[in-house]
Amino acid sequence: MQGVVVADFGRHYEVALADGSILPSQPRGRRSQIACGDRVALALAASGQGVIERVKPRRSLLYRSDGRRQKLIAANATQAVIVVAAEPSFSDELVSRCLVAAEQQGMRALIVLNKIDLEDKLEAARARLAPFGDLGYAVVELCALEGAAALRPALAGQCSVLVGQSGMGKSSLINALLPAAGAAVREISTRLDSGKHTTTHTRRYRLDGETSLIDSPGLQSFGLAHLSRAEIEQAFREFQPHLGGCRFRDCRHDREPDCAVRDAVAAGSIAARRLEHFHALCATVK
Repeated sequence: MQGVVVADFGRHYEVALADGSILPSQPRGRRSQIACGDRVALALAASGQGVIERVKPRRSLLYRSDGRRQKLIAANATQAVIVVAAEPSFSDELVSRCLVAAEQQGMRALIVLNKIDLEDKLEAARARLAPFGDLGYAVVELCALEGAAALRPALAGQCSVLVGQSGMGKSSLINALLPAAGAAVREISTRLDSGKHTTTHTRRYRLDGETSLIDSPGLQSFGLAHLSRAEIEQAFREFQPHLGGCRFRDCRHDREPDCAVRDAVAAGSIAARRLEHFHALCATVK
């Protein structure tokens, strides 16, 4: 049988078959490298559950790693939707990491600024996102509880995966776009200025036609230890016009003389904060 993984609970999965039915399934063997969105070949066990025999070639795989282990997020997604909010505060470095992961996989990237009804927090959030907008990344501002429909045009025809820190409103967006989904939501901790983990597994929802949306658990880090320095460098799109212009071919864009990237920072064509993100990322790779 053939199917698509539509929910990932660790070593337990739900697979949508061609006739629309959902088959609870497990992988054959102990190790599981299966992600929500994977197209799989499976057999039917005597128990009536599916046994995943093989994962078909992927168009893309969004995942994070810390050098010791990997955490698969979504397979075959065409667009990463990075959700941030006016409150709680968000990490702009984590946004850069998500963008690098998407760029490296050839995925489109979109940033959603949620909770714009919190006017006293809005301008600070906009300022933190300004460098990404300057790079050409689309930023959609909305309030998930009232205006989630503003996101629909950007989702049309795409398989999008929602990523972001806890408390940013990913599940609220799912519920607003698909009221029948019933995704769990929780209040944020204003005292700690942070969200609380609500979504515990990854699930794919179909909006209409070829448009689908994958909701993933909130994250506080996005390790990219599986990438090389050169891959990270290429994923910073504003670096590309300057690569090859440094005096040293293996320039790390740190303290080397005649560095074209640092010269671009000094000239204002590259945001200094983005260079900081690059160095933070490179510190975690071999």
